[in-house]
Formats: sequence, structure tokens, C-alpha cells
Amino acid sequence: MRLTRFTDLALRVLMRLAIEGSDLPTTRDVAATMEVPYTHTAKVVARLQHLGLIEARRGRGGGLTLTSAGRAASVGGVVRELEGAGDVVDCDGATPCPLRGACLLRGALRRAQEAFFATLDPLTVNDLVAAPTGPLLLGLSGRAPTGAGGP
Repeated sequence: MRLTRFTDLALRVLMRLAIEGSDLPTTRDVAATMEVPYTHTAKVVARLQHLGLIEARRGRGGGLTLTSAGRAASVGGVVRELEGAGDVVDCDGATPCPLRGACLLRGALRRAQEAFFATLDPLTVNDLVAAPTGPLLLGLSGRAPTGAGGP
């Protein structure tokens, strides 16, 4: 299974926000840190805000914050929500597969997809920013990792 670019970016945005302290990055800041277009990031931010995982405040002192629900969100749940419940293969599409009535592959792929999600279920967004990822994200965002040795 391969995640869409949208889901990949959404997870990276959540991770970026999970390391934030009192500094609230803007959507542009996050896009620059993740080296992705602002327009894509803005769409992701809107969806994550709609899901209640982040808050976006406008104006002076505004920016993006991860909600407590976002911090505790299951990675598997987030991926399921963003990827949808569709099958890995489209057996009933515009040109239906002639094997669909007796095929064992569709069920096997559905079980594999569920195993993929189940592997992600116990992980929370907060878990994703444990070392070494969190300190790396701090460095990318222009903040020095706490406790890191300097020159």
C-alpha cells in the first residue's frame, strides 16, 4: 500500500506541530520547513483543522497548534480518515475485473490493508516525535534541540 501525498504531508504537518512550544508557526512556515508548496500545505491544514486535530488562528499572535486530540490521535486512525475506506485495487471500476466473482486476491489485499492500519493504530502523533525524529524536526524548524551539545 502506498499513502497519497496528501496523507504523507498531513502526517508530517502533525509531527511538525507536535514539537512546537510557545512559538506558533504559520502555514507558510510549515510549508517551508517541509519543503512543499504552500497551496498543498494550506489544503492539508484545512482538512486537519476540520478533523479537530489542529487549530489555526489568524492575525497577530496567530499560527497553528496541535490540539490535545491531535497529539493523542492514533496514526492508524488519521491515515484511515485521510485515505478513506477504499480497496487497494478497484475490482469493480470502469472496466470490472472478469475474475472478481471468484478471486481470492481481493480479500487477501483487504486483510493486508487492515494489517497495515493495525500496525499504525497503537502509535500516536506524539509517539512520532520521540528521538531521533523530534530533535531533527526542531533543527529543521530553526530551533535548537534542547539538551543537544553545541560547538
